[in-house]
Amino acid sequence: MTQSVGIKDVARAAGVSVGTVSNVINRPDAVATETRARVQSAIDRLGYVRSESARQLRAGRSRIMGLLVLDMGNPFFVDVARGAERSARDAGLGVMVCNSAQSASEEADYLSLFAEQRVRGVLLTPADATGRNIETFRRHNIPFVLVDRVAEGTTECSVSVDDVAGGALAVRHLVDAGHRSIAYVSGPPGLNQVRDRRTGALNALEEAGLGPEHLRELPTERLDVAAGRDAGARLLGLADRPTAVFCANDLLALGVLQAMYAAGTKVPDDLAIVGYDDIEFAAAAAVPLTSVRQPAVTMGTLAAEMLLEETEEETGTKRHEHRRVVLQPELVVRRSSLSAR
Repeated sequence: MTQSVGIKDVARAAGVSVGTVSNVINRPDAVATETRARVQSAIDRLGYVRSESARQLRAGRSRIMGLLVLDMGNPFFVDVARGAERSARDAGLGVMVCNSAQSASEEADYLSLFAEQRVRGVLLTPADATGRNIETFRRHNIPFVLVDRVAEGTTECSVSVDDVAGGALAVRHLVDAGHRSIAYVSGPPGLNQVRDRRTGALNALEEAGLGPEHLRELPTERLDVAAGRDAGARLLGLADRPTAVFCANDLLALGVLQAMYAAGTKVPDDLAIVGYDDIEFAAAAAVPLTSVRQPAVTMGTLAAEMLLEETEEETGTKRHEHRRVVLQPELVVRRSSLSAR
């Protein structure tokens, strides 16, 4: 096995001290031009690469921010990552993006990895509904910000969207269009976002004088297109089929749309569909999808900025104050819900 080239090897090859090599790397203006050129020639010849991990250990500060999301296959979280990466890059940091795949055990593994790497901080969309993973991670004293989740019962910062309001927007739109029997394809019931969107849907029904029996919930184990197709098949098998469906995210909605298309069921004439997130594919679907828009890039940007603020060295009497930012959703109406009833 070829051993890596160290700073001592460069010093030996250039005929200088280790301190001089360090100055060439970190403070080149402090080294004479001829000596600097000789050291740089040795670096290039030997292929020396500075150990960032060693530098971070000496400095006690990582240049990496962790980002752990539920599903990187969901374009919503890709947009969150884009926003976070933009803020991190502006601050001279990198982002380590990890995917819990909606699994509490995988989430725990990645949080352990972040602790081992001593990352600067973590942006986290929790998969563990019990909160145990967060409690364990908190012991490492690494700052974190919750993304797409309100920091209930904790003091940490969070950036989220008012999902109760978003669920109400979706179902109020369907009720206003004349629908009185609505399905909710909800995803895993342990996720706060799923529960909050259901609460908003029930609130909209109550506003219209309709009871909870007008909302039929179809839970799924995952929040992806395949789970949406499965829910669509179950929906088609109902004897008293609802006339509209609200899905907890756009991937589920696109899966339901595929199931309807395969069965020859017309959208929106036979079934109106509303999704959630307003991912890029929503507008490009075979039947453009009505959706509740979340400002995903903004969420990632704000979360990273709050984490950077918390992890910056405090100056004077100014101290970081934890805060919760709750953004408002927006209904984007397209053809999938525009049937006349």
